[in-house]
Amino acid sequence: MGENRPNQKDAYTLILEAIDVGTYKPGDRLVESDLAERFGVSRTPIREALQRLETQSLLTRDGRSLIVAALDHNQLSELYVVRSELEALAARLAATHATIEEKNILREMVEEDQKHVGNPAALARTNRRFHKMIHLASHNRYLVQQLDLVYRTMALMATTTLAAEGRGETAMEEHNQIVTAIENSDGDAAYSALKAHISKAFVTRLKAEAERDSL
Repeated sequence: MGENRPNQKDAYTLILEAIDVGTYKPGDRLVESDLAERFGVSRTPIREALQRLETQSLLTRDGRSLIVAALDHNQLSELYVVRSELEALAARLAATHATIEEKNILREMVEEDQKHVGNPAALARTNRRFHKMIHLASHNRYLVQQLDLVYRTMALMATTTLAAEGRGETAMEEHNQIVTAIENSDGDAAYSALKAHISKAFVTRLKAEAERDSL
């Protein structure tokens, strides 16, 4: 098996994306040789990627095996607290620093994403792109780096809140409110709108977790 060629994703990114899309779910065991075969790379970069993911607490040990980590209730709450503040800050900064082109892209995303309501998997993908654009529009590299760390951990969530009944429609309306505030250069409104958006997503997730645990 050849090593990565230019423009190919590295082993770390390939494994992380596989976790993010649910190919590997919390509790799944990751085997070095299986991953090397799946992704067509040698075992050395796979081994290094697994070590890196373990250091970041995205993988955990189960005896001698590495498994995809799961977030308990406290970890989930802590993650959403940090995500809420950082995302809201990004929206506030975007309202001040976003270019006309970035604002136009955000508006186009809101309009295009309406087509995916009713398709949670597609909506989850476009939702990540939407939030990433807001991060970039903040024009603060350190904030973007911290949000990247948050989103890596979010890959451990096995389901999307956008699959909950009615959540897709309400989330898209919340996106519209966020973009309107950014377009109007209203930092306070953008901050509040995005913070409320994350809060509602968290409530939806907590309800889903409670229903799952009651089964």
